[in-house]
Amino acid sequence: MNGQKRIRDYGIYIGVLKTGKFNAITDVEGVSVGHETLVEGENIRTGVTAILPHSGSIFQSKVPAAIYIGNGFGKLAGYTQVKELGTIETPIILTNTLSVPTASETLISYTLDLPGNEDVRSVNSVVGETNDGWLNDIRGRHVQREHVMSAIRNASSGPVKEGNVGAGTGTICFGYKGGIGTSSRVLPKSLGGFTVGVLVQTNFGGVLEINGAPVGKELNTYPYRDKIMNDADGSCMIVIMTDAPLDARNLERLAKRGMMGLAKTGGIASNGSGDYVMAVSTNEAVRIAHTSNRRFNTMELLRNDEMSPLFLAAIEATEEAILNSLFLASTMTGRDGHQIEALPLGEVLPILKKYRKIE
Repeated sequence: MNGQKRIRDYGIYIGVLKTGKFNAITDVEGVSVGHETLVEGENIRTGVTAILPHSGSIFQSKVPAAIYIGNGFGKLAGYTQVKELGTIETPIILTNTLSVPTASETLISYTLDLPGNEDVRSVNSVVGETNDGWLNDIRGRHVQREHVMSAIRNASSGPVKEGNVGAGTGTICFGYKGGIGTSSRVLPKSLGGFTVGVLVQTNFGGVLEINGAPVGKELNTYPYRDKIMNDADGSCMIVIMTDAPLDARNLERLAKRGMMGLAKTGGIASNGSGDYVMAVSTNEAVRIAHTSNRRFNTMELLRNDEMSPLFLAAIEATEEAILNSLFLASTMTGRDGHQIEALPLGEVLPILKKYRKIE
């Protein structure tokens, strides 16, 4: 059975920076992740993943954020207000394409019901998606409000489940079973000591590369080889969290590097792909209070000249998170008997050894 080991367990090390304790987005202090997985009968293969930047009221204590669009074939909810104001005020929810309205409505209710929000009349819910309709009966819209609430309420710090879980339950990546993946990087103290964590929902295509090895080419599994144009289509949601004190402008710069991490795995952000990167600073010093009697925000922000190490961290963590989503996914049969195989490690590992990509 595939899906038992992360890539580092095979001696495959991405990049040069060290990982955090869990090698997960939850290495960023205060960040928690929850999943709700729906595998029912022969046709339901979907779910919800919730990412919370801190444990308090996110609406009352908003976090600086930015969203970068790699390719906009998607249904991301909440983008324009994040772009305009540079903050996120709800948990981030990932799910399937046709469940975005349900997730958004649930986030609104969740936020309105929090203590201190009794007079709130506007909520900008942030919901991302990929289309799991090959394995999942997506038209049935089986994700309900209780599933979204469960993902939020079950969110925890520590190790994060990966592969066929939550919003990654029914996804496909590079023609193999995709899913949820995560990774982190910690900068040395001489470069600030900041942590960057990434979580991905992978459902896209291209020519798979693992640590620089041309795996897709060696396996002869890549789009266009038979002139089938849609093989590369799909989507990828990338969520980046960091404890570095950044504003929305530099978070957008950081988000752009997520697409560079995707490219290093062979993704091409094809015409029919919705590739979005959300970047958030969890640093308490840069949070924005919903109400204040002060006229000015006063905070210390990291200088532009200090950003390059964070860029490297985001690229490395994104690349490894995507690969973890593949390595931890298992073969799945779903809607109408459709089956997607897991990454064939028995063939992949010899290729990596051939190219000396395993230590």
